Amino acid sequence: MGAHPNIHIPKESWPRWTWYAMECVLVIIVTLVLSSKITNSIEGLSPEAQNYMFIGFLGVSFFIWYIVIRRIVLTKFLRNSY
Repeated sequence: MGAHPNIHIPKESWPRWTWYAMECVLVIIVTLVLSSKITNSIEGLSPEAQNYMFIGFLGVSFFIWYIVIRRIVLTKFLRNSY
């Protein structure tokens, strides 16, 4: 019995973009919780200043993960030509 020429056989068992999506969602969840805990620990802020601090900590957390930690992990420790 012959194989059908219209059958698609993927090269990978799991699509690569879903790993990036899961990493992004995980980073968003962690940074939201982290920045809310840090912002709530600072007392004496007005609501406007609290919003600016929350977004600032959120941005700093993204910067630290994607620019600093992820680059160090991927280039130094994994020795990956990513």
